Amino acid sequence: MSGVWVFKNGVVRLVENPGECHARKMLVHVLSNDVITSYAILERKLSSLGWERYYDDPSLLQFHKRSTVHLISLPKDFNKFKPMHMYNIVVKNRNEFEVRDM
Repeated sequence: MSGVWVFKNGVVRLVENPGECHARKMLVHVLSNDVITSYAILERKLSSLGWERYYDDPSLLQFHKRSTVHLISLPKDFNKFKPMHMYNIVVKNRNEFEVRDM
């Protein structure tokens, strides 16, 4: 018996294919309630928060904030933008972004 135990609505169940139990995620800018659907939108939001584009690695889209040591590294292709990247943005921009289920 293999799989992942999922707790939802007070019920625990075994899901054999864990990829099926997770809803798709989306990154949302909290103040405007805008869903981030492209890197162009994300770059505008990050720029307004003081993040600057970093051009050291051509295979990545990177942003750096001068007042911190934080670096946001994203895959160049938006189709490869995963929840782990979204949560990285949320952690480094508290109260500005959140990840929601679609």
